[in-house]
Amino acid sequence: MQKEAILYERLPNHKVRCLACARYCEIGEGQIGLCGIRGNKDGKLVLYVHGKVAAAHIDPIEKKPVTHYRPGTNIFSIGTTGCNWLCKYCINFDLSQRRKIEGVDHTPEDLVNMALNYGCHGMAYTYNEPSIFIEFARDCGILAKERGLFNIFVSNGYSTPEAIGMMKEFLDCITIDFKGSGEQNFVRKYVGIPSSQPVFDTVMQLQSLTDIHVEITDLVVPGVGDDLEHAKKLCKFVYDTCGPEMPIHFLQFHPSYKMMEFEPTPIKTLENHYDVARKEGLKYVYVGNVPGHKYEHTYCSECNKVVIRRYNFEILKWDLDDDNKCKFCGNKIPIIGKLDKNYKERKFEFVF
Repeated sequence: MQKEAILYERLPNHKVRCLACARYCEIGEGQIGLCGIRGNKDGKLVLYVHGKVAAAHIDPIEKKPVTHYRPGTNIFSIGTTGCNWLCKYCINFDLSQRRKIEGVDHTPEDLVNMALNYGCHGMAYTYNEPSIFIEFARDCGILAKERGLFNIFVSNGYSTPEAIGMMKEFLDCITIDFKGSGEQNFVRKYVGIPSSQPVFDTVMQLQSLTDIHVEITDLVVPGVGDDLEHAKKLCKFVYDTCGPEMPIHFLQFHPSYKMMEFEPTPIKTLENHYDVARKEGLKYVYVGNVPGHKYEHTYCSECNKVVIRRYNFEILKWDLDDDNKCKFCGNKIPIIGKLDKNYKERKFEFVF
């Protein structure tokens, strides 16, 4: 099911330069890029996982996490093998760090039909970095939009202008995940990239060049990626670039892969990050991966009452009117779409 990629350029001596992510791998004939799924075959860049899905599940949109776009909807989530990052803490390492082309063969038509048959409202490209299989995501996404579905990327943001140009063709929503607030020493040691500047650039380009809905996440890793000064710099960047209404989620780290010796992020650390974001002027700040925490809820930025009460990925109470205005004071909450009428019937479901 492999297919020639679109985002690349040819170089002398049968080499190619991949344009899908900020690594810009130069790949010789017969070689494969760091991601493990884009390689040079006869002087052309080939996407070896086009039509080869390694995981598919039904999820609530809030799991992405997305809280300000199409609340209460079901998402058909797919991913492939491979990744352009080498995160030592990755919870999906069995897929993302696998350097073997594996998965179940399905065409974009198959996948869109599956999403519709399962009663989903959108498709998410997730589990590994979707920009590395963006041509496959695009083929699925364009067909999905024609059939009334929306499209979401769960991304590390290590992207390129060329990839963002392709996203504009089909993408409706994206979460950009800063790890350890994007601090350079952290990303060099635990992510395997020289700098997170391309992630900051991606956020700026998405805001200035597209209509794609963006939400920001930051994985807070205790002891090595939890410095409040770096969190402050990130929050100031988000405020200056995206405005005070940009949602930001501080996620609790759980030990995984090569970082099993670490403890989960203390709740107090996450709350301190929340406080920093609020002091920097961000109005919609969340604590993630901590079911039952008070900062899972959406608070009205005017009267400070809870307008969306959540537990983990469930919506328990909705106190917004049909225009997404606070029922207590009338303040407009920046959420795209109304609460789905079947939000109480959602469930997680393994597909393959």
